[in-house]
Parts: sequence; C-alpha cells; structure tokens
Amino acid sequence: MAATQTMIFALDDTDHSFYALEWTLDHFFGASDSLFKLIIVHVKTTPTSVVGLAGPGTSDVLVVVENDIKKTAQRVCEKAKQLCEAKGMSTGVEFDVAEGDARNVLCDAVDKHHAAILVMGSHGYGAFKRAVLGSVSDYCSHHARCSVMIVKKPKAKN
Repeated sequence: MAATQTMIFALDDTDHSFYALEWTLDHFFGASDSLFKLIIVHVKTTPTSVVGLAGPGTSDVLVVVENDIKKTAQRVCEKAKQLCEAKGMSTGVEFDVAEGDARNVLCDAVDKHHAAILVMGSHGYGAFKRAVLGSVSDYCSHHARCSVMIVKKPKAKN
C-alpha cells in the first residue's frame, strides 16, 4: 500500500523538536508501509529579524548573520536526515527549508502539500513566555487546514 496522505513535520533546532520527530518516526513510520508521505519543514529566521538594526555596515552584519542561519538550517536538516536513516527511512522523506514567520510558513506548507496532518513538538513554555513570544503550535492548531498533533516531551521526574 503506497502512502496516500501527506504529513508535514515542523522542525526547529530544539531538543523538543527532535524528540517529537523521533516519536513520530517510531509511531507512524515503523512499518514498511506507512499511510503517510513525510515532508519535514524547517523555517529559518530572516536575518533582519535577528539583527534589527540599520545604518553603515549593516549589510556586512546581515551577510554574516545570513551565513550563520544557513549553516544552522543545514545542520538541523542533516541531524534530522541522520535520525530518519537510523529509523530505517533513508528514502521517501522530503525536506523543505523556508524563510519567514513559522506560523505562516507552516500553514502555507499544509496548503501547498494538501497535508492531512501537521506534527510539531511543544517547547513547554509557561503561560507568561507563551503570551509574550506567541505559540506557533497554538496558531497552527487554529489556522492550519488539517489536523494538528503536538508531541510533548515527558517532563523529567525529580
């Protein structure tokens, strides 16, 4: 049976995200035939959102920041590829690296690929930090045109 539906996995460079990817691979892609085609989407931040300055020399700073963002994206995708290969998924996984606001990029990816499900890790922010930073998972759960699954990393027991 060939994969008939698309799953988008939202990947960032946190431990929560890689835990969620491993959990997803274990639970949805362990068998030889999966119901889903997997597309891993990594959203890069824009250099201007990181730097946030203007004036003489800004373009030089932006080039350095942009190179750093590219290297981070390559490192994150390579780590995800290695995890997929370790779980027996050396083929059939697509990677999509995009730039922008993660909330919009992920909802657009769902539409573009006609995804049946969007999976992401939870950063486990408290209410205050989530209110200040905004929650990508909360936004996507309300705006993505598919089901959204949020994989939480178990809390360490004291």
